[in-house]
Amino acid sequence: MIGSFTFENLPCRVVFGSGTLSVAKAEIERFGGKRALVLTTPQQEAQGKHLGAALGPLYAGIFSGATMHTPVEVTEQALTAMKSYEADCVVSLGGGSTTGLGKALALRTGINQLCIPTTYAGSEMTPILGETKAGLKTTVRDPAVLPETVIYDVDLTLTLPAGLAATSGINAIAHAVEALYARDTNPVISLMAEEGIRALAGALPAIAAKPEDRAARSEALYGAWLCGVCLGTVGMALHHKLCHTLGGTFDLPHAETHTIVLPHALTYNAPTVPEAMARISRATGTADAAQGLYDLAKRLGAKLALRDIGMPEAGIDKAADLAVTNAYWNPRPLERNAIRDLIARAWAGDPPVTTKAAA
Repeated sequence: MIGSFTFENLPCRVVFGSGTLSVAKAEIERFGGKRALVLTTPQQEAQGKHLGAALGPLYAGIFSGATMHTPVEVTEQALTAMKSYEADCVVSLGGGSTTGLGKALALRTGINQLCIPTTYAGSEMTPILGETKAGLKTTVRDPAVLPETVIYDVDLTLTLPAGLAATSGINAIAHAVEALYARDTNPVISLMAEEGIRALAGALPAIAAKPEDRAARSEALYGAWLCGVCLGTVGMALHHKLCHTLGGTFDLPHAETHTIVLPHALTYNAPTVPEAMARISRATGTADAAQGLYDLAKRLGAKLALRDIGMPEAGIDKAADLAVTNAYWNPRPLERNAIRDLIARAWAGDPPVTTKAAA
């Protein structure tokens, strides 16, 4: 029997396919943009300038300073650039770092956004913005930061290195995993979450084996879109709280942090979410959902230990303390010692171990 639930569709236009970058100019015109500031990271500046040339008279200029965790000082620099170029909209070309910057600008100015993801981060599908100030990451949920239009072009992901595809893809899977046991989950999101996990869990090994596999790249981008919708529609829990804490406090790379923490956070919640565990096992084709995700990361050659991406051992206790401050919902009550053990295992790269919830 289907119980009561609430489902809210987010207002965002999606264009998906191969070669869809060619409609960027038309999509900007569609929402009334006349002077577009292109946003990229330093690494994608050349790609951004190429896009700008294709936009013709709509191209106002480029800001190529986007960086992970959306530091407020970088946002201030981009605001200055936006004003100097007299831009009335932004085009975010890149992964979560660039998308986050576009959202930060939209929150402060109300400008329209065209988002063109080149990774599987999923941020483009959410009304959520995470910003970092003085080493602390905070999140804001506001419909104002949701892009007006998102263009998914499979061609742009063909050059995403297999290693980055792996961690970006597991980061996306994490969105769907937590959506399955979210406090406000619903049958529609559960369908999307399971399908998103299935698509990515199948596509990522195929990409690792053959990076030019267009069918696998298309399946992965489709899965990432579904997982992003999950992230944007329902609330998250322990895994995302932990990753925000770790990333903001120790300046750890976003996707890699999610990849490492996911099996451990899932194991922590496993005793209280049997239906979600069954769906994840079915989607990944494994008997043990958490171990299956750990094995997937290992098979893809991703790093498995927080210590290998820059977290100091001395930070384990600090992270545990931060994780249990500022109460937030989780299907299993937050137990500081158990969470400390979780973080310690993730720091060392050990396989996940199921712990019993306190009575």
